[in-house]
Amino acid sequence: MTDAITLDAYGALIEPATLKIQRLLPGPIERCWAYLTDSELRRQWLAAGDMQKGADTTFEFVWRNDELTDPPGKRPDGMADEHRMQSRITQFDPPRKLAITWGAHGEVSFELQAQGDEVLLTLVHSRVPDRSTLLSVSSGWHAHLDVLEAKARGKTPAPFWDRVAVLKPQYDQRLPA
Repeated sequence: MTDAITLDAYGALIEPATLKIQRLLPGPIERCWAYLTDSELRRQWLAAGDMQKGADTTFEFVWRNDELTDPPGKRPDGMADEHRMQSRITQFDPPRKLAITWGAHGEVSFELQAQGDEVLLTLVHSRVPDRSTLLSVSSGWHAHLDVLEAKARGKTPAPFWDRVAVLKPQYDQRLPA
């Protein structure tokens, strides 16, 4: 069992191209599962996209990160206001595990484990192709999970883009080259 006091919000490499991040969220587990699978709830912290409920089905993520927080913060130069990505569900085990392809470059799994009144979310992003992508993925997931945790707890999240800007150099220092 993970103790909330010692849970580190930062992700860590568990293999050279695999990032793992954990967060403790308010339960119940079915509520957390809905934040992963329901397009409207997922849009509030990550990306929209209607998802069929089952393995080996495809769907499209639609990111509009400027809409995640108010204010959104300063979007990085060259970053579009909308991004789309095709994904495929590889594992679907409600309300415990969801795994999806991450475009052509990886796979992301979300595992949920009830811990009293809270739920441990474990996110693993594997097959990250290079360091530049790793830094973007790490800071991006961290900032998105910050938004999820704040909203799930009824709090106001920090401006999304400002959070990404702070986290990226921190991950550059934290993750081995």
